Amino acid sequence: MNSASLDLARTIDHTFLKPEGRRADVEEAVAEAAALGTYSVCVSPSELPLVLPEGSSLKITAVCGFPSGKHQSSVKAAEAALAVTQGADEIDMVIDFGAALDGRIDAVEADIRAVREAVPAPTVLKVIIESAALDDATITAVCGAAEAAGADFVKTSTGFHPAGGATVHAVEVMRAAVGDRVAIKASGGIRNRDDAEAMLRAGASRLGLSSSRTVLDGGTGNASY
Repeated sequence: MNSASLDLARTIDHTFLKPEGRRADVEEAVAEAAALGTYSVCVSPSELPLVLPEGSSLKITAVCGFPSGKHQSSVKAAEAALAVTQGADEIDMVIDFGAALDGRIDAVEADIRAVREAVPAPTVLKVIIESAALDDATITAVCGAAEAAGADFVKTSTGFHPAGGATVHAVEVMRAAVGDRVAIKASGGIRNRDDAEAMLRAGASRLGLSSSRTVLDGGTGNASY
């Protein structure tokens, strides 16, 4: 792998979140992430704890309130806290984007804050806003709520919503909302290297990919996440 691909790999959360996934599939995803040199491997919390290859620097990301976000904040907080005790370095939580659509941004902020308080630094908290389901004004408001609640990242998408996944435009709107104060993760529908690099140019610093090898090899994948 050339240096450009190695640098790109270090922006990737290699993701395996298929509901039908079996333990062997998760173990394969961990091995692939380590072999590719991605930043982290992202899994469902029920798959924790993970056994990493000896000597690996791979981080572990677990999702929370996934994929609907329609969980009580106390449940999300407990789920996140348990994941950290089981080895998660980073938590990707889903907001209640129905609340965001209603304009109840205070409720969105309180939801995020509950999880942040349950998993304080150094745990990294990423907030999935499901950007494809929101207009620009709501994206901006939700990003402001995430920043106010102490999130480290705002993240475009679960990859499971019918409205779609990450777009360059959404990343640009998110970057305008948070400036350099909060990082951005783009995920959902990033199927090739051109798409991945476009997201980084738009302001993302982390990518959620399930077809990491294909993207790093410069090909076209079929990843939904």
